[in-house]
Formats: sequence, C-alpha cells, structure tokens
Amino acid sequence: MSCKIDLHAHSINSGDNPTDPEDVVLQAIKRGLDGIAFTEHYYYEASEGVDLLRSKYGSQIMIFRGVEFSAAEGHCLVFGVNTDRLSIKYAPIADLIKIVNEHGGIVIPSHPFRRANSIGDMIRNLDGLCALEGYNGCNMHFFNQKAIDTAQALNLPFTGGSDAHAAGEIGSCYTEFSDVVTYDNYLALLKQGRYRGIDTRKISRWQF
Repeated sequence: MSCKIDLHAHSINSGDNPTDPEDVVLQAIKRGLDGIAFTEHYYYEASEGVDLLRSKYGSQIMIFRGVEFSAAEGHCLVFGVNTDRLSIKYAPIADLIKIVNEHGGIVIPSHPFRRANSIGDMIRNLDGLCALEGYNGCNMHFFNQKAIDTAQALNLPFTGGSDAHAAGEIGSCYTEFSDVVTYDNYLALLKQGRYRGIDTRKISRWQF
C-alpha cells in the first residue's frame, strides 16, 4: 500500500499567500492525499499552530511539519529538526546539511534549478543530502526534469511537492511512498528513499 504526501506546502504563516492552514488541510483531504507537510518559509515555529489541526483532522489525514529554510545559496526543505533552535539562519548549505544531519534531520533542496532562491549545480558537490525535490508544482517542466536527471545521476531519490501558495494548488505534485507512512516512521522512510515524486499536472502546459 502506497502513501501520497505533499511534502511542500505553505499557508498564511509563510507571509506570501492568504491561505488559512485549515483550508490547506481540507484541500489535501479533498485531493485524496494521505498526508500534507507544512513547510513555511524561514522559521520552523511558523507552523506551530497546525499541531491543533491534527486533533481535528487526524482520522482523515496526517499533518507534518518542516521548514523551507533559506540557506545562503538557496532554499531547502528541512525535516526532523527545529531549525529555529540551531542558530543557523542563512547558513551556507554545506554547514546546514552537516548540522541538520548531526541532529538527526534531513535536508532536501527545493526547486533546485529554478534559478531564483535555488541551490543549482553546486548540488553535485554536496555530501549528505537526503534527496532532491524533483517535481515542484510551481516549476516549469524543464526545471523539474533537470532536478530529476540530476538526482538520478547522483543516485539520490527525488520527492514531489506542490509548493502551494493557494489552497487550490495543494496536491498538484506530491511524493508517493512505497510503504505505509506514520508519524513515527516518516523520517526514516525519507532517509531510506523508497518513494518518488509525482506530477499530476498536464505536462504540455509546463514544457517551456
């Protein structure tokens, strides 16, 4: 049995969209997702309030927390650690990976080839990455394909996430896990790499 989880979603707590976190959850349920990850910009604690949604919707969907961290060179998804407590704001990506891994978390460069706020080709020289974000719902297909090709060349798995900044964008891309995901094992499963990114959009719209 596989699990579908959108690993990259934003709400009003990211400061650049008007979507209430509850609307994000409701849309994720509507789209038939098994889980949704709030990855607000800059601060892990920006998603603190969504914990209350677990008690309300926990029988219908899993709700995870991460952060879209701004490293010195670009954006990364970080799971498994509270980056606010590590005093590493805008740290170089190599330092971020080392510190997060030492604390048991993982780092996944988000939209790595979008140009703006992206790590780019320096990914090829980094050690300790968990995966690359392959399918990003706000990317053109070309940028996503380059990320997937790079992940495969580096023997890394690739994830999918909508990067949603509006409720209607939730689930446009998601990560399909080969195993049943729980709150207790999701981090271990991310490290194991038994998943793939999925893009539900019509590719013809995103070729250029």
